[in-house]
Formats: sequence, C-alpha cells, structure tokens
Amino acid sequence: MAVHSVSALTQYIKSMFQTEGMLRNVSVEGELSNYKMYASGHCYFTLKDETASLKGVMFKSRARLLRFQPENGMKVVATGEVSVYERDGTYQLYAERLLPVGAGELSVAFEQMKMRLAAEGLFRAEHKKPLPPFPRTIGIVTSLSGAVLRDIYRVSKRRDPKIRLALCPTLVQGEGAAAEIAAAIRFFNKKYPVDLLIVGRGGGSMEDLWAFNEELVVRAIHDSVIPVISAVGHETDTTLADYVSDVRAATPSQAAEIAVPEAAVLNRRVAECEARLQKVLRSRLAYERERVMRLSGFFLKRSPQTLLAEPRQRLDVAVEALEQSIRHILLEKQHAFQIAAEKLEMLSPLHVIGRGYSVVEKSGVAVRSVKELAAGDKVLVRLADGTFDAVVGDLREGGS
Repeated sequence: MAVHSVSALTQYIKSMFQTEGMLRNVSVEGELSNYKMYASGHCYFTLKDETASLKGVMFKSRARLLRFQPENGMKVVATGEVSVYERDGTYQLYAERLLPVGAGELSVAFEQMKMRLAAEGLFRAEHKKPLPPFPRTIGIVTSLSGAVLRDIYRVSKRRDPKIRLALCPTLVQGEGAAAEIAAAIRFFNKKYPVDLLIVGRGGGSMEDLWAFNEELVVRAIHDSVIPVISAVGHETDTTLADYVSDVRAATPSQAAEIAVPEAAVLNRRVAECEARLQKVLRSRLAYERERVMRLSGFFLKRSPQTLLAEPRQRLDVAVEALEQSIRHILLEKQHAFQIAAEKLEMLSPLHVIGRGYSVVEKSGVAVRSVKELAAGDKVLVRLADGTFDAVVGDLREGGS
C-alpha cells in the first residue's frame, strides 16, 4: 500500500471537488451563523440546518456588492463553488452570491437601512422644513430625458407662467446614479441656491428606484438647507428619499402642484383682500368723519371762556404751589446761611481781638512763637480798633 503525504492527499481530494460539476456552481440554503466581516473586506460565515453545517467565505470583490447586511439567524441562499481549504484540510463554500430567503435582497436591504437611519433620527418630524409659500426659482434633480421633466415643466408653467425652473440633470438609475443625485443636491445648496428642490423620477421596479434608497442620497436630502420635495415613482412606490424629504409627492406632476402656487388663485385672493381692505378703510373713514363732526358741534356749543376756565384754574393752582415751594426753599437756605455765618464769626481772628487780645505780625505773617523773633525786629501789632509799629526788645520764653 502506497503512503501519501498530507499535502498530496489534500490536493487529490481538492481535485475531486473541482472535477465534480455539481460543486462548481451550487446553491445552498441554510441559517446564517458566525458571520463576520474582517478589515480586509472578506466575509466568513457558517450555514447550518437541523443536522449539519457548512463553512463559507465571500471575498471582498463579491461582498462589496451585497445590498443587504447579513445577520446571524437569517435564512439565506448562498451560491458558489465548494472546494477544499488545504491549510485546514476542510471543505467550504466559496460564495459568489448571498440572498435572503423569502423577502428579496432589496427588500431586506431597504428595511435594514430604514431602521438604521430612523434610529439616527433622519426621519424625525422636527427636521422637516416648511415649503416656501411663494417660490420664485425651483431646482429640479432628475434625468434630462423622460416624461418627468416635461410633466414638472408643464404643470409649473400652467400654474404660474413666471416661475423659474433650474435643472441639474443626473442619472436616475444604475451605477453612479446615487452619486450624481447627491452631488446635484449639494450643487444647489452650495453654488446655485434656489427656493425649493424637486428630486425624483418616474416609476419602475425596486431595482430601478434603488438609487433613491442609497444612503448618500438620503443624507444629502437630510443635510440640504433648501426644502426638498421627493417625487419618486408613482403613488404606490416608496423610497427612503420619501421618508427623509420635507414633503413627499405621489408623482412628479403632484410635486409641481405642491411647489408652485396657482397664479390665478393668488390674484383672486389679492383682489379679495384689496376689496376687503378698501371696505374697512371706507368704514373707518366714515366713522372718523362722523366723530369729528360730533366733536366740532360740541365745541361750537361752548364759549371759549368756558373751555379755558378749567385749564386756567389748574394753572393758578400750579403757580401758587410753585411759589410756596420757592419760598420754603429760600427760607431753608437763609437759615443755613445764617448758621454758617455765625460759625465763621466765632472762628474769625477779629472776634478774638475784640475781647482784648492783639495779633503780632512780622513781614505780614502772624507770629506764633518767640522763636520766630529776634531782638531789634520790627513788628506790627494789630488791635481791635487799629495797629501800631513796635521794635522787639528782650525776648523771654515761657509764661513770665
């Protein structure tokens, strides 16, 4: 009996898997468990049922195309190739596609993203902006071709011929559509401000409308400072753009009707308001005219002397009160002045001299001490009734 190496035997078994046609393209249904996406972008998982399990891997190139987020416990169908992983000597499914069982892939992806964005608060009512009542310029984000643009133009111009429409054409389905739609919304917000945005397209399958479910479109609408009306598909179609927009229109035509007020109706309302205002003004004018006539008659019946009697009396009372106030203030000021004068008199040197004292001055300055004098100094002696000159003789300190 021949003896084989582990590698040789494993490679032989792998070649048997590769030559089996059924295992080259097989679909396997099972419950998803141990699902994990690594930093490399590769996804590893296990498919299991009541009695068995199968390891699986989906490489980054295929995993990035998944529309939904695989979760443990989810029933899925994985399609790909069964082969042997030589390092561990195990067989596993190399998945090319992964689809949820029951609901379609897009439906699952829609619900998952809806729940996640709702948890972030993107759909809350407090984020909804009111639409301008009288927009002058409306921005449109849709395809250049197709009936949507024609419908919006036709309805808008019928309702108000003066309305301005600005188009930023984009793809509305297929690869790159979501990026173009988000870029157009940002363009209007940053470079070409308008009063209102209509973002939409005609009806179609969920696959056709998927660009309006993409997260970058939803976030662009949420971040827009310009109010947004979503007009995607027909009345039965619903996208995440409808949830996040400020107003949802069932069709593009309805979006135009919501956005553009009807000029004829506005003109009638203005005319009605003008008529009511004129009626109010005429009524007020008549009332004021009648009031003036009544007052004129009242004053004509009274003499000027009678009309002036009460104001004159009020004036006399006010003058008398003013005079009394002035007299009272003057008396208080005179009394205060008298007290101040008496205090000043008591402190005056002349008052002291009057009691028999004298003041000796040398060179015009009062002498306060004998130390300021010398024998022979000429001084001036000031008495209450006059002065005389004197010459200093002997100086003695102390009281003697």
